[in-house]
Amino acid sequence: MPGWRWFHPEHGDRAGGELRLGAAVSLAVPDGVVRECVGVVRAGRRLPCPDAAATPAAAVRDQCERCAALDRSQSVAADTVPDDPRTYAVYLAWFGTGLVKVGITAQERGPARLLEQAAVCFTFLGHGPLMSARRTEAVLGAALGIPERVRSPRKRAARAALPPSEERAAELRGRYEAALAVPGWQETLTPAPYELVDHAAHFGLEPRAPRPTARVTGLAAGAALTGTVLAVAGSDVYLATGAGELLLDAHLVAGWPLCRPEGDGLAPPPTEPMAAAGQEGVTPEALF
Repeated sequence: MPGWRWFHPEHGDRAGGELRLGAAVSLAVPDGVVRECVGVVRAGRRLPCPDAAATPAAAVRDQCERCAALDRSQSVAADTVPDDPRTYAVYLAWFGTGLVKVGITAQERGPARLLEQAAVCFTFLGHGPLMSARRTEAVLGAALGIPERVRSPRKRAARAALPPSEERAAELRGRYEAALAVPGWQETLTPAPYELVDHAAHFGLEPRAPRPTARVTGLAAGAALTGTVLAVAGSDVYLATGAGELLLDAHLVAGWPLCRPEGDGLAPPPTEPMAAAGQEGVTPEALF
């Protein structure tokens, strides 16, 4: 779950990291500040942006172009480190009915990548060297007609109408068996048995999936937000507010210097109605 800095309304200035279901959270952006690039991570340490570059409030990407390029220069996803000696796992991830993707992750990370991507359920297919895993990803994607990436709007729409766990498991099992029938890839990877991992309850999507009435489009200086966490799927945080349920992409929070909400001059963050779900937007005054 996201690790940005928030403030519990009942605990003074105590800041929280991991967002837990049912937690009451508050955050505010001080007046007169700008959102800055979060820099890059090297050897497990976050290094600040050398330019202290500003980033747009509505941008999901929390890096400037220079830091994003530095990240891509040492990125498995961008195929810039083909000699990575670690063992990689190939997986099938399920996000909703008919919405399955194939991907790879470093085996040492376990399910972390699947949690980051908000996979409702998944199973591993096999493991081996990076380039073998990458080739298998491409072969299975083409053979099964499934993508290597699923965009956030499609994931969000699917979460609002999840089928029962038995149907989720059956669809994923079918894809797994179809993958086993594709020739060639098992000669270069060690196959993994089918083992369903379902995150629906962990995310807070069961017994009832949140149905947000609006989503935050970006924070702003002088803005504040308070709510109770209903669900957290990847970077998507679902909050209960005074006028309904609200969706906040935690990527929009990164780069802002946050503080505890104080005073009466704070405004709510900009939002837009979740029109795709056929719902009305919340009133701004009820968001904090």
